Amino acid sequence: MNIAVFHDLPSGGAKRALYGNVKFLVEKNDVDVFIPSTANEDYLPLKDIVNNLKIFPVKNISKGFLISAIKYFPSRVSLLDLEKTQKNMAEIINKEDYDVVLCEQDRFTMAPFFLKYLKKPHVFYCQQQIDFRYDVTWELYKNAGLIKKNLPEYLRYKFYSSRMKNNDKKISEYSKYTVVNSNFSQETLLKSYGIKSFVSYLGIDPQLFKPINVSKENFVLTVGQCLPEKGFEFILRALGKIDDKIRPELVIVSDQGNIHWKNYLEKLAVKLGVKLRILNMITDEELIKLYNQAKLVVYAPYLEPFGLIPLEAMSCGTPVLAVSDGGVKETVIDGETGILTERDENMFAKEVIQLISNEKERKKLANNSIKAVNEFWTLEDSGKRLFNHLNRAMDIYEH
Repeated sequence: MNIAVFHDLPSGGAKRALYGNVKFLVEKNDVDVFIPSTANEDYLPLKDIVNNLKIFPVKNISKGFLISAIKYFPSRVSLLDLEKTQKNMAEIINKEDYDVVLCEQDRFTMAPFFLKYLKKPHVFYCQQQIDFRYDVTWELYKNAGLIKKNLPEYLRYKFYSSRMKNNDKKISEYSKYTVVNSNFSQETLLKSYGIKSFVSYLGIDPQLFKPINVSKENFVLTVGQCLPEKGFEFILRALGKIDDKIRPELVIVSDQGNIHWKNYLEKLAVKLGVKLRILNMITDEELIKLYNQAKLVVYAPYLEPFGLIPLEAMSCGTPVLAVSDGGVKETVIDGETGILTERDENMFAKEVIQLISNEKERKKLANNSIKAVNEFWTLEDSGKRLFNHLNRAMDIYEH
């Protein structure tokens, strides 16, 4: 099968998931990748694993920024020029001999302009709508007294969020076949946009994320962008309720985020007496070592559509303690492969205490987690699920 792949993703979980799925698809198919110059190709570069990767420049001229703000909304790139580039990409793909197209999202608009002009059978992988957590994010910024330090972004949210959501919805409706990463995402997409979708669960590489022979240390680990919606503040406040004689250190691994939020977390940790380390842009090898050294992986994002972090931890044999919120309820089975709690600092702190002091329980959860990942959550499982949807999309197009 000849497959074209489009994406305009940053670094992070969505790019890691795409990399894994493409790695599976290239084993038995011819795969070419098309990206605008705004896409991140430094993190897990696809050029290393596909036949061809073609980059299309986005001009970003001054006039384009002005027209984009009027026609769409203000952005770090000229959306007008981004649309022109993606239209050109779609028209080229339409003329080529591709059986089906895997269309990922765009870092600036979520649903990409590319979809408007694509005529080939396709699967649109909608990881999430344009940030449906805006209200949560800005409420947390407000509570932290950080609105003024993020004023340009706040004004953009205040005056343009409805326009951004409407644009995302309108472009999403061009998709003839949409898949999402969880039942939670499926319900959210239907409720928000009235769009029907199919669930195609993601997976991780158990050959990469695996138990290694290192000693456990007295810290808990969480991973994600340093942004309010990732729930790091909640974790800090929960740990602050634990007696300092047994309180573990918190290690946060982050690839990018907001410097003001990072500074706020560091000051809050000092105030609460919680020992905190924030590590940026570490290697996979370093991350895997941390997963193995941690007594627990703590996970508390607000309405995360799916989240690869719990699966990576589970595959390394480290128990996950998570807030029962969003897609994590589909990957972590409470009491079997991890522990789920309400978003309550006291309840969360109590579970941290119980788990870090109970090695037998942690081992039980670890063994169950490794088994669960290998039975359902591998990259091969994810790739097979997605490949079935690509075939279904072709069948629907033909009929």
